[in-house]
Amino acid sequence: MLFENTLSRALLCVALAVVAGPLFADTVWLKNGDRLSGTIKLFDGGKLVLETDYGGTIALDWKKVATLQSDQELLVKQDEVTGERAKSLQAAEAGKVTLVNGEAPKTVELASIEQLMKPRPLVEDFVWKGNVDLGLDYKRAEKDTDDYDVDFKTKARHGRWRHNAEGGYNREKQNNVVTTDNWDAEYALDRFLDEHWFWQGRLGYRRDKIEDVSSQRTIGTGPGYQFWDDELGAFSLASLVNRNDYEYADGGNNDFYSLGLKWDYNRYLVGRSVELFTNGEVGKPIGSDTDYELDAEAGLRYKVTDWASLNVKAEKNLVSGAEAGELDETRYSVGFGVGW
Repeated sequence: MLFENTLSRALLCVALAVVAGPLFADTVWLKNGDRLSGTIKLFDGGKLVLETDYGGTIALDWKKVATLQSDQELLVKQDEVTGERAKSLQAAEAGKVTLVNGEAPKTVELASIEQLMKPRPLVEDFVWKGNVDLGLDYKRAEKDTDDYDVDFKTKARHGRWRHNAEGGYNREKQNNVVTTDNWDAEYALDRFLDEHWFWQGRLGYRRDKIEDVSSQRTIGTGPGYQFWDDELGAFSLASLVNRNDYEYADGGNNDFYSLGLKWDYNRYLVGRSVELFTNGEVGKPIGSDTDYELDAEAGLRYKVTDWASLNVKAEKNLVSGAEAGELDETRYSVGFGVGW
């Protein structure tokens, strides 16, 4: 009798698992007749991101979707500002989906939906992501040096606003003598005018205890274009007019204007386990003999867990045609990071 009861309970658990399993899987029907199951992670920028156990993370063209269903609670946004919580989504006729929110179900056109996402606490459409990298740098310039480096970068978006913050600290020693000791920070605020175009304003500051330029302050503004920004990566360009103020270690100062082009690109590969990234700025001072300036980095991150990663990157700092002499410096680093 005991064996029979145990066997019955085991069979019941298996049956419940078989029946309940598909209930928690989201389903997407495509216009060509295909049906995909998985977990809907996000819809933004014209791409529906579906996480599957058979093909990893898949980005589907929203225009190819006929309808879909989900048992998740999702925030459905039909414009940039307001959104509606749906306790679940039910399949409807081609080109539509039904929102179930506890009241009378409402069927809407897929074309009217601009975003789908898991609602966040407090601010439902708040999206925050970033990373902190710690590393040992291996630098090859006029002299070979080793140094320790800490960098952070984060973005937070709500509605038409996006906040960007980044910074770092670098300290180098050569033959027990401190050769580099500096830190920098930058904050930029983006106001989206539509799905892609935005206007950016930024503030930047750099402090150096070793070099002749002891501090740099930058204020800039200008238009930008967001090509895409979804669960698989992002790419944006911004063109800025900057005012730069330099203070020197001997007490002197200088200020000038410049034109700059910033880029920010990242892309997840191999089922979101590897991230390729590059960002930086190239600029041309106005009324200066300097040809151009370049400050850029590129690298790879390998996700060890959902939050931990290993990284390898290269940084390039180049000033061409400067009155005081040209600068061409490259730094390579490997390290450990955390992300969210």
